[in-house]
Amino acid sequence: MKAILSHTAGGPNTLEYTNISINEPKSDQIRICVKAAGVNFPDTLIIRDLYQIKPPRPFSPGGEVAGIIESVGSDVKDFEIGDRVLAVPGYGGFVTHINVPAVTAVKIPKNMPFTDAACFIFTYGTSHYALRDRAELKAGETLLILGASGGVGAAAIEIGKAFGARVIAAVSSAEKATFCKNIGADETIIYPKTLNRDAQKELSTKIKAIAGPNGVDIVYDAVGGDYAEPCIRSMAWNGRFLVVGFPAGIPKIPLNLTLLKSCQIVGVFWGAFTKRNPEQHQKYLKELFDMYSNNKIAPQITASFPLEEAAEALSSVERRESLGKVVLTME
Repeated sequence: MKAILSHTAGGPNTLEYTNISINEPKSDQIRICVKAAGVNFPDTLIIRDLYQIKPPRPFSPGGEVAGIIESVGSDVKDFEIGDRVLAVPGYGGFVTHINVPAVTAVKIPKNMPFTDAACFIFTYGTSHYALRDRAELKAGETLLILGASGGVGAAAIEIGKAFGARVIAAVSSAEKATFCKNIGADETIIYPKTLNRDAQKELSTKIKAIAGPNGVDIVYDAVGGDYAEPCIRSMAWNGRFLVVGFPAGIPKIPLNLTLLKSCQIVGVFWGAFTKRNPEQHQKYLKELFDMYSNNKIAPQITASFPLEEAAEALSSVERRESLGKVVLTME
């Protein structure tokens, strides 16, 4: 089978496109003939040994896949050969075939293309868990999304609107702002690519002007770095600041701001949630599939690459050039 492998820590240029063999699935596993794989920012971290998980090398990046089951382990009861599924292996997905524990797989709706399925669970799972569970978003609240044009950010726009929020999308360019408007954002803010102290104050002023006198109820921060503090300064009383990711660096937050705003800083670790509370995770997945079937959400795929061009796909995500989702296809 074909695979993208990481033999040494480094950027996308260190990856190898090669042939490898695959074992028979274990008793609790299924083998998937992979049709598509989502490309996510954590994939750019894991190949550099900068992610929470550090797999033994050689390994393939790729945390979410979709395809057709072609073999089933002896103890697996809920799947059969020919089922259309998505799966979240965590890594190992940039391949043409993969064995995964059956518990990591989910059957997909008949009308869902494999490309949509492969770009579904990471971004929508994260954003739904963040807004539904961690923030307890209510209709009528104001939601500010940092990094709104990326995969999780775009998903947060759609889910926020589906839940009845007023959505402010914060991005780094006019092109990205237009993209966010087109998928449902009510307002947009363009922030500079670097922030000094004066620029931080200016960003906070912009947010307050758009949010109104009460401030922002929820901040969905998928950027981090120097962008976090201006958002907290713009928060409403009893606001919730969601820590989703920090490609711009880990923020340094003056904790006195949380006292002055009586606000919360809330971590969002969706992957750990799915393992700690699998029953709730399954409930949330059903909600997401229902939203997809009712046309309330749909993966915003703006770039597709063949498997052998995985390095180029990862580079586009790493440089934060891509809008929405990027996908690899295997045929």
